[in-house]
Amino acid sequence: MINLTNKRIVVTGGAGFLGKHLIDRLQKADCRNVSAPTHRDYDLTRGDAIGRLFSDERPEVLIHLAAVVGGIGANRENPGRFFYENAIMGIQLIEAARRFGVEKTVVLGTICAYPKFTPVPFHEDALWDGYPEETNAPYGLAKKMMLVQCQSYREQYGMNAVYLLPVNLYGPGDNFDLESSHVIPALIRKCVEAVRLDRREIVLWGDGSPTREFLYVEDAAEGIFRATEQYDKPDPINLGSGMEVPIRDLATTIAEMTGFNGKIIWDTSKPNGQPRRCLDVARAEQEFKFRATTPFDAGLRKTIDWYLQATNQQETASVPAR
Repeated sequence: MINLTNKRIVVTGGAGFLGKHLIDRLQKADCRNVSAPTHRDYDLTRGDAIGRLFSDERPEVLIHLAAVVGGIGANRENPGRFFYENAIMGIQLIEAARRFGVEKTVVLGTICAYPKFTPVPFHEDALWDGYPEETNAPYGLAKKMMLVQCQSYREQYGMNAVYLLPVNLYGPGDNFDLESSHVIPALIRKCVEAVRLDRREIVLWGDGSPTREFLYVEDAAEGIFRATEQYDKPDPINLGSGMEVPIRDLATTIAEMTGFNGKIIWDTSKPNGQPRRCLDVARAEQEFKFRATTPFDAGLRKTIDWYLQATNQQETASVPAR
């Protein structure tokens, strides 16, 4: 176990959706020296920028959240970029952490690394039992290489590097851009806009049959905090809620919560993605007593309320003064 209070902690991606919540959690734990480098200051795809970051910040703990990521559409349009930028960031950061003697390195992987037809619930031991779902395989494989690097560096150099596999996240501050967002923020935005514009239907990708598991972002931040503080083993660990939700049911629930009572049309010419996703979360509870605590409906309500408030403020700001 490591006492994080006085450690110099660097969180890559700290200005992002998950990063902001993690930094809040670290600050609540009285961590006094936390930095969140921005892309403008340090382009993490460049080795020289990473070297400068480590020289400037001298981290004792590195938490690598930064990623180039998106939903099915973004993955289909950017397979090369998603593979290269995620792989090069991770490989160079972990190597720099080794060279600079960082005391603890925590790397966030992705559930997209699991094989397409992994038996449900996904257990960490099944990670290498097949090829990932094709639409996001380049991203998933790039992130999975960081697990290989963490484990091999631990074996050869004694490096304390751990690897976490978070499920799909959601919550206030999520990315609601329809070109790059994941399913929950995309559904919320489509339903809210349909209500505001009095549209009678929305179109969603696939046929609604796939299932997904979701983890509220504050719960994810708690899991990462506990793993950083308490977990020091080579085995990867799932972070999830353990609850499987069909996309069709999710769409119905969000429509009801946002007041959309029109028709939902499923565009079956678009891909479904992985058929099922649900994690075995026993290892996280066993190793550092993490279990998600936010009820799904309560998390959705908070997310919808945040989006409504944010868009109302934008609309108010855009109205010209008279």
